[in-house]
Amino acid sequence: MNDVQNKLTSFPIQAFQQDLINWYLAEKRDLPWRKDQDPYKVWVSEIMLQQTRVDTVIPYFNAFITKFPTITALADADEEDVLKAWEGLGYYSRVRNLQAAVREVKETYGGKVPNSPEEISKLKGVGPYTKGAILSIAYNIPEPAVDGNVMRVLSRILSIWEDIAKTKTRKIFEEVTYELISKEDPSSFNQAVMELGALICTPTSPKCLLCPVREHCTAFEEGVQADLPIKSKKKKPKPLQMAAAVLYDNKGNFYIHKRPPAGLLANLWEHPNLELDSVSGKTYREQLGEFLATEYNIDAELSELSGTVQHVFSHLIWNISVFIGKVKNASDTQLILVTEEELQKYAFPVSHQKIYQIYKES
Repeated sequence: MNDVQNKLTSFPIQAFQQDLINWYLAEKRDLPWRKDQDPYKVWVSEIMLQQTRVDTVIPYFNAFITKFPTITALADADEEDVLKAWEGLGYYSRVRNLQAAVREVKETYGGKVPNSPEEISKLKGVGPYTKGAILSIAYNIPEPAVDGNVMRVLSRILSIWEDIAKTKTRKIFEEVTYELISKEDPSSFNQAVMELGALICTPTSPKCLLCPVREHCTAFEEGVQADLPIKSKKKKPKPLQMAAAVLYDNKGNFYIHKRPPAGLLANLWEHPNLELDSVSGKTYREQLGEFLATEYNIDAELSELSGTVQHVFSHLIWNISVFIGKVKNASDTQLILVTEEELQKYAFPVSHQKIYQIYKES
């Protein structure tokens, strides 16, 4: 950190702020969450934007705010409706935490998002980045909002050669941002750094010749912008071989299952599925048939393989073999039976939407 402090001592902070903010105010994208500084809308947008591209988020954000326009509307909503509105965005714990937190805001803070770092940090799912984003963008409080995007930009500006994959490195960048942030317009400053990272200072092939703060950039001056930031590689996700069945009865109704209330894809709905045993000597179809019988008391006539779905999580890869099954007997099953019309009301993860699509196309 001493090395970084030395760099900051000679860094033209005011000129950097001015060039960056002037560029942002002239060039910023017209995004729906920038229409006003409503802390609730800022909050929703920031949670949606975690691990999701802006272009993907825009229609989701508009639909979500139309359906849940206020803290109270989201706090009072049925979780099933909230998950359905989030369907396809992934990382569903984000929206469950968001709803839990807005309920707390409604009960504890009279429906007003708190504007102190201490209070807002207590809310479920509000980490240092989200805290800084809400406080700076909505309340114009000079708090750092440091994510991978911001670390990339600042590592190049100040030539910081610390591994941004390490938790302790974030602290360095938070301290750097405290020094650099505009005290007069922290809202524009933080958004400007984010915008610069999204449009100009991109992970590969940064557009240095278009950069409004190029003359302040140490990495550009040294010709090392392509080498920064330093980021160690994550472990490869573990592949799992699975099988799933789209089950229907003679009236065209479907059997579906709700996932547990904790863990991966909690409380979402799915078609019955299992992790396969590669050493059992039994075919995928045989293993699936036995699983349906023992786990759900279902006797189904399973098709040959109808298709495959691959879904990649940060730590897992699901390779799912999809079968279609006409149910012959379902005595005392834990699965619920729904019509095709009712099926559209339940929130399914993307992998299971694809599984259903294979059924539709078969």
